[in-house]
Amino acid sequence: MDPDAGGSRHPRSTLPARRLTRVGFRPAAVTRPTAACHRTLGRGCPRLRPPVHSASGASTSASKRHDPLGPGNPSPPHTSGEPTARLPASVPWRRTLLERHPMNDTSAPLPVSGIVDTVDDHALLRVDGYLPSAADAHLTAGQLRRYGLRRGDLVTGAVATTPHKGRHAPLVRVDTVNGTTPEQARRRPDFHRLTPIHPHERLRLETEPHLLTTRVVDLVMPIGKGQRALIVSPPKAGKTMVLQAVANAITRNNPECHLMVVLVDERPEEVTDFSRSVKGEIAAATFDRPPQDHTAVAELAIERAKRLVELGQDVVVLLDSLTRLGRAYNLTVRSAGRTLSGGVDVAALTPPKQLLAAARAVEEGGSLTIVASALVDTGSAADSLIFEEFKSTGNAELKLDRTLADRRTFPAVDVRASGTRREDLLLTEAERDRLRALRTALSTLDRQAALDQLLRQLATTGGNAHFLARLGAATRG
Repeated sequence: MDPDAGGSRHPRSTLPARRLTRVGFRPAAVTRPTAACHRTLGRGCPRLRPPVHSASGASTSASKRHDPLGPGNPSPPHTSGEPTARLPASVPWRRTLLERHPMNDTSAPLPVSGIVDTVDDHALLRVDGYLPSAADAHLTAGQLRRYGLRRGDLVTGAVATTPHKGRHAPLVRVDTVNGTTPEQARRRPDFHRLTPIHPHERLRLETEPHLLTTRVVDLVMPIGKGQRALIVSPPKAGKTMVLQAVANAITRNNPECHLMVVLVDERPEEVTDFSRSVKGEIAAATFDRPPQDHTAVAELAIERAKRLVELGQDVVVLLDSLTRLGRAYNLTVRSAGRTLSGGVDVAALTPPKQLLAAARAVEEGGSLTIVASALVDTGSAADSLIFEEFKSTGNAELKLDRTLADRRTFPAVDVRASGTRREDLLLTEAERDRLRALRTALSTLDRQAALDQLLRQLATTGGNAHFLARLGAATRG
């Protein structure tokens, strides 16, 4: 029996010669390795062994066919050692099927890191921030169950280098989940099973004596870890400046807090300004993107914050703005059949309310603070309806005044209309008494006079503690 044929162990397989040879050469068939040869490659399959030549250079009788890699038909250097099909020696070398797809060509998976996001009935790993991209990795339902993955988890692992046609590359390995092992991630508590309590640990916003914005906010709207605060602002009242000042104060005075800034339907230049001036995580979707991206960025950012709270961390989210987020949901949500004033669907109010309700202090440890802006006096009935719907959900409110801003008085804060619910849990007894006296004195003045008086007193003191001490001395006197 011809040893090259392999007998019954290695059945001969043929491939049409037109797929392997140059034009003009048309033998009936060309022998190639079969699946049986693949399995016996490591045991020296005779059909994959090079032929033995005699001293004269002729092939021995073990193989009746010519060696395509013999004299006159050399193998290129990059194919040396790879299994090939056999062609007649008179035919110049051509790459065969196995050479185009060599069996030992196993590319290593690429490392990847991203945030888990669920879309309809499947999950993706967002590797480029919070927005969809072509580089996202695909996760199976089995991987979600096996590793206990949740939406918003930060996962590191490996992704296959050869994705399926028209699909994202699959995630083939999970190394860490939120910086811990997958075993530890499966044992973490669920966010909605944690016990919410009133904020009782204060977030100090005062930094430098000459930075009056944060000093005013610290006095008229003290906030704590787990606060749900609203910055109510008409257009051009300095809302962005207040948010940036609060963000910089948190990163400086409270480095233990994880700061996230979520910008929805924002101007591109504002996104650049925030990313350069704020040392925190930026999740943004500008106004040129579809409404689906606006809602997806906000939802994924809040889910990411929840996963951090489950680990016991303190997270602060600045959301700009809640009104524009409500508009985006009004365009994307499935209609409930009821339309309110301004063309707002009743179903569009529930998702943003759920996002805002995530703010809480947790008895087991950790907190999620949300400071969201809301637009008023825009001339839109829809904006007024959205604000009225969320007004009662917050437990702190800072109101900005357009009239004060037009007079170039900044921060344009209406000190009489701003305040915090249960602020007694955040203040000392002495601070409560002195702030009560301050509000009593300012309540007799109009908005412009009250703010001018407060800013004038703050400018002459070295800090809020000094200001309150002077106020207490004047009250006793």
